[in-house]
Amino acid sequence: MLFRPAYLTAANTFAVLRLLPMTDREKNAEILVLRHQIAVLERRLDGTRVQFTAPDRVLLAALLHRLPRRVLRRMRLLVRSDTVLRWHRDLIAEQHTARSRPTRPGRPPTVRSIRLLVLRLVRENPGWGYRRVHGELLVLGVKVAASTVWEILKEAGIDPAPEHSATTWPVSYTRRPRRCRRVTSWRP
Repeated sequence: MLFRPAYLTAANTFAVLRLLPMTDREKNAEILVLRHQIAVLERRLDGTRVQFTAPDRVLLAALLHRLPRRVLRRMRLLVRSDTVLRWHRDLIAEQHTARSRPTRPGRPPTVRSIRLLVLRLVRENPGWGYRRVHGELLVLGVKVAASTVWEILKEAGIDPAPEHSATTWPVSYTRRPRRCRRVTSWRP
């Protein structure tokens, strides 16, 4: 019976000595974390395994993320200090993902000047199809996909691949039929 009061006195003395080098901020964080862990344990009084919900993880990560690792290792936590640090990394990653998510899904719209240039090229050269316009844009240094040119023309109500009634290249480049010699008989 005498050993119990002596043990409690020694344990509390060491607990006070452990608190001396801690700052007020670290002590307050530890108190809040311990209170939250007690609340989590009270939810699991039926003896099931302790599981932290997403809000529990966020709160613990927010309370403990600024503390040095040495302080985290000394704290009485239901989980390892590395787990709390992983929760904090996951929380930051989720915030970054949410912040960097585009506001509008899908492809960005084509720049208006490119759209006007495509329509001008087709208006001035009605025999050109979307592939020819795409090639001319590449020559001009405008990088746009052929499918984008197709979409621009379709939205404007212009046939992207018109029927060519006349050739767009000089007649001198046309292929002439080859003349063949007639073979009258064959001898071995």
